[in-house]
Amino acid sequence: MSSSRTARERVRAELTREIADIARRQLATEGATGLSLRAVAREMGMVSSAIYRYFPSRDDLLTTLIIDGYNALGEAVENADAATPHEDHTGRWLAVCHAVRDWALAHPHEYALLYGSPVPGYQAPQDTVAAAVRDTVVYGRIVSDAYHAGALNPPDVAPPPSAAFAEDAARVREIISDIPDDVVARALVAWTGLFGWVSFELFGQFNGAILNRDPAFDHAMRSHAAYLGLPL
Repeated sequence: MSSSRTARERVRAELTREIADIARRQLATEGATGLSLRAVAREMGMVSSAIYRYFPSRDDLLTTLIIDGYNALGEAVENADAATPHEDHTGRWLAVCHAVRDWALAHPHEYALLYGSPVPGYQAPQDTVAAAVRDTVVYGRIVSDAYHAGALNPPDVAPPPSAAFAEDAARVREIISDIPDDVVARALVAWTGLFGWVSFELFGQFNGAILNRDPAFDHAMRSHAAYLGLPL
């Protein structure tokens, strides 16, 4: 009886993966708003009622794709950080930045699902949070390690954050460790600058203007590192 249940679970897991894979291909042609459980069922040769046993709604399927995407990006970032010497904080920052960009360019439709326009009517559940912060946790660890090692020397041009930022900084520290408000503020500028660059590149805002993308990206990320106070 136990082996029978295990076999059923294995079949269910395989079908669930197949549904998610087909849905990811659908993202490339229809976008998140056009994602359809019925269309996925047709491609699988499955009656539409059967697919609801695996995903009760389109939103459940979207949630799975979002969690898978965040986990894939998080794993890429974690691997990039792990492959860089721990004491090389600048190298770790640059490795993480390139990992984010490389993953986004290799998976543009999944990146768009995570960081593009919100899907009308969809509200991401709490289930997505742990996967969503995997990359941020790595980034926060790099900044925290650099700060505690005395390796941060920010430029004088970096203005101090306002007093009103203190509450936000406290919330951010729940993810990126115990660092002062001014370090949190600069870290947020650098991290959002990374994703801003990647989004501009991916969504076409650089077309016709920035043609030598690789060196331009590296320069931008080194500039963010300098703003953080990391040695170059």
